[in-house]
Amino acid sequence: MPNYSTSLDLAFHALSDPTRRAVVSRLVEGELPVTALAEPFDMALPSFTQHLKVLEDCGLIVSEKRGRSRWCRLVPQRFDEAADWMMAERERWSGRLDRLEAYLDNKQKGEKTNA
Repeated sequence: MPNYSTSLDLAFHALSDPTRRAVVSRLVEGELPVTALAEPFDMALPSFTQHLKVLEDCGLIVSEKRGRSRWCRLVPQRFDEAADWMMAERERWSGRLDRLEAYLDNKQKGEKTNA
């Protein structure tokens, strides 16, 4: 498995905040200007742009200047890395649980034989 630790740490840190998760959820629908993204949040624009900076610094979003507005969009590949890591962890734990279940079944069968 590739070493994702630094990029995953940054991505999960960015997604640990509810405001940033809400921004990501809105960007799933498509790219938006910063002013439209900031509308539903009860905070000053400079505070909101700090959230965007965290998301952009870890590569989950990109922004570009278009005329007088700055537009943001998601970078799906960065989410794929996190999803790949989570899937690998899920498979690993699923295997462990399967082995535990087999062990417990064998142990229970052995106890019934001895009784």
